[in-house]
Amino acid sequence: MIQFKALLLKEYKEAFRDKRALMVALMMAFMAPIMITVMSKIIIEKAIDEPPVYIKFTGAEYAPKLIKHFEEQNLLSFADTPEEDKAIWDERNIIIDIPEDYAKNMAEGKTIKVHLKADFNDKAVGPPTRRINNAVREFSLSIGYKRLLLRGVDIRLLNAVKVVEQDTAKPDATFIMISMMMGLYMMMAAFMSGLSVAIDSSAGERERNVLEMLLCQPVSTMKIVLAKLCSASTISVIGVVMVLVLTSISIGFVDLTKIGATFSLGVPKALTLLFLLLPICFFATACQLFLAFQTKSFKEAQSTVNMIIAIPAFVPVALMLMDDRPQWLDWLPIAGQSLIMEDIFKGVEVNWLAMLTTSGVTIGITVALVVMLANKLKSEKVVMALS
Repeated sequence: MIQFKALLLKEYKEAFRDKRALMVALMMAFMAPIMITVMSKIIIEKAIDEPPVYIKFTGAEYAPKLIKHFEEQNLLSFADTPEEDKAIWDERNIIIDIPEDYAKNMAEGKTIKVHLKADFNDKAVGPPTRRINNAVREFSLSIGYKRLLLRGVDIRLLNAVKVVEQDTAKPDATFIMISMMMGLYMMMAAFMSGLSVAIDSSAGERERNVLEMLLCQPVSTMKIVLAKLCSASTISVIGVVMVLVLTSISIGFVDLTKIGATFSLGVPKALTLLFLLLPICFFATACQLFLAFQTKSFKEAQSTVNMIIAIPAFVPVALMLMDDRPQWLDWLPIAGQSLIMEDIFKGVEVNWLAMLTTSGVTIGITVALVVMLANKLKSEKVVMALS
């Protein structure tokens, strides 16, 4: 036990000695809350707010009621564009061409073709043109209903069956966007925060010949591996805690009432998330140490171990795209934790059996990696980076 304490103290001193490297390691934890806040504001603004769209009308004098309907939808004439925005909307160049026979065709009940001209490959043009199409569709329906009423036709005949939606989701479930981003960033923080420490304490110490000197001491390789695992995992846990705390603070600057949502990260929920992610922190570090010791140099270790970061980014996204998820995904590391985090943020009651199962499997794989690594450190090929 004394040997393990000495090894652990040595690893902690190495990890916290370089403050600049430590700040870089925890950069994900600092940046995640900022990114969540900024992205939430942008998405809410696009989903709820309807900023003005400026259109170049030709033949506007032929359809005054249509133009008025556009104005009610905040679809305005290019002549009303503010001076600072004129260059932007002139480049987007959205044109609506109203034919001269608009009034005549309207009086005769004929179909009127209003031409919408724009570069539909331009991403910035997409939302404005969708709003224009919706406005024209609404105006057309209102005209059609009036024509039917004039002919003595009850417009309710057009709606024989009507679906009435009743949302049974809890208030927290309406804010899926935050839950997806926060869950993804917490998983990324668990993998990224201890990454540099894990590489430095493995491939880095081997290049500096510290590992060889350490193995010459009367101490078991298992204690050496456990000390390195605990040191790097501690940094990962700190990163996860920082994401939890800073996000709960920063999300207060987002007006969620615009979408009728609420978001609160109380102490019980935060502790549940922390308990769920603790095994992931150790699992991520064990994977990083195992791969780093298989490489021949510090540079190779950096490029190889960095590929692991793609796993926590890919798995949650893949789960979101799956309609029917196999049951065995609930037991796997990362996948099981992602599904449980989704339930936690939705306000659904936590399935403790599923949490214990996926945590047990994660811990089991971590233990297996530690045992294999301890055995590999007894080989000169690993210690001396021989081929």
